[in-house]
Amino acid sequence: MSVELAIHHLGGGLGLGPNPFGRDVANLALYRAFARHGGYQRLHMLTSVETPVAQITQALQGATALSTRIETGSLLDLARARQAGTLFRGKADLAEMAWARRGSGLDNAYSLVGLIHTIAPPLTREEIAQASLAPVHPWDAIICTSPAVHASISTMFRDWTDYLGERFGGPQRPMPHLPILPLGVELDDITALADRPDARRRARERLGLGEEDVLVLWVGRLSFFEKASPQPMFRAVEEAGRLAGRPLHFALAGWFPEEFHRGVFEAAGRAYAPSSPLHWVDGNDPEILGEMWAAADIFLSLVDNIQETFGLAPIEAMAAGLPIVASDWDGYRYTIRHGQEGFLAPTLIPSPGPPSATLLRRHLARLDTYQAYVGQAAQYTAVDVGAAARGLAELATSRELRQRMGAAGRARVRETFDWKRVVAGYRSLFDDLAEIRRQAPPAAPGARRLNPVHGDPFLDHRSFATGSLTADTQIALRPGVDLATEPALSGQVQLDAFGEPWRASREELRTLTRTLEGAGWSRVGDLLAAIAPERRARTTYGLAWLCKMGVLDWR
Repeated sequence: MSVELAIHHLGGGLGLGPNPFGRDVANLALYRAFARHGGYQRLHMLTSVETPVAQITQALQGATALSTRIETGSLLDLARARQAGTLFRGKADLAEMAWARRGSGLDNAYSLVGLIHTIAPPLTREEIAQASLAPVHPWDAIICTSPAVHASISTMFRDWTDYLGERFGGPQRPMPHLPILPLGVELDDITALADRPDARRRARERLGLGEEDVLVLWVGRLSFFEKASPQPMFRAVEEAGRLAGRPLHFALAGWFPEEFHRGVFEAAGRAYAPSSPLHWVDGNDPEILGEMWAAADIFLSLVDNIQETFGLAPIEAMAAGLPIVASDWDGYRYTIRHGQEGFLAPTLIPSPGPPSATLLRRHLARLDTYQAYVGQAAQYTAVDVGAAARGLAELATSRELRQRMGAAGRARVRETFDWKRVVAGYRSLFDDLAEIRRQAPPAAPGARRLNPVHGDPFLDHRSFATGSLTADTQIALRPGVDLATEPALSGQVQLDAFGEPWRASREELRTLTRTLEGAGWSRVGDLLAAIAPERRARTTYGLAWLCKMGVLDWR
């Protein structure tokens, strides 16, 4: 069992700003779970921006000190991935990482594991599909968070690789390993927030609710483009109030991606839920959101968007002990069992074919944004409003049912979706992949190869130049160059610093050019022989740069 894990994190910081996307919330929670519950001795955070270790450690540990040591490094530092044995990415795109591994001759050295957060964006689907063309192996995996995601992506790979077979021939149908592992929540943390009578009383008083009033809660982005159309939820709450014999309160705790959304949501609420008290709560305020978990009686989420694939908010609600009314959609039917933790309202979509394919084509042609594409598709995804209303009414009129389903939800989280359980599944997967890797035959000679499509620019574009700087190239100081006053070696010209990290230092270049004084033409290979091996590549770049600046001639 590996005691280290490397994480490919494109950014530097790990904090969440206002209006966070679900994938960022989920990734941060998963990284914290790896650090807190994974049992790793060392966690390598590989980033694109140099970030202090203390800053990342603080983001991962919170108020609890970690037994896991946190180290940082560059995304280009494949030695850390090799040391850990697994390189995890909170995204499903493995292709370039696989080519980077191949280019360094490390195919068998570590496993690549990605995570699917959404499968709706065409670009995301293309990135995932590239795994069948890139050097991805049986010891690599792309994690699906629900059976619905697994079914959809498996079908995509099957149809895609069938096409590749038709186009290019051959019996093989390469496809990455697609295990099903859910996301999770910190059960104890959410339970502590929800089980606070004082917070419940305080929040309900602030909203003007009496003890017998029933509060229905939504948590998440308030976007009809990428999350859920609000009209069915408003109508379901309104109808449930009539069935229950008294209006239900509906609190929407979230954030609007754009300010104009607020107006259209409020107008929809007035039209579809005229008798139901609506409350707009700032979901970006963690203290207020924590109080809402304590104040609510029922959680409602009638998601209708293909952007959604798993849904963390219902898991959080179950951890808070709330019964659920949700749409029977994607990951929801995996996390919520109808009649046990809540009620699932059936959903309906049109048969495939025009105009849905045209919706996608308009987006691919850049005529519509991605938000317009998925938002318009969602307008033709129906959620059974009547079923949702009946579920809400049944819960609203029975405190005993609310308590029973809420307790069942909390038990389900404890058994399946608590991060302690989920991370154990991740570790088991990583160990299984490592065993497959150990049993694989050694990499074939010549396996070190860059991606032919995205390779070395001085190889891909070598036909552009008259020639290449090689060991047999001869160089000499240009006539009239005075090394004592040469601007390129002085460091006084600001523009000369551009690209400097890739070449030998100015001191190294001054030493090298002094050896060329009076030497006439010198062979590059002979000059490099006197240079330490680890500095030869940068010295070669330094020589090319001096040729560029007119300090050296070449032939």
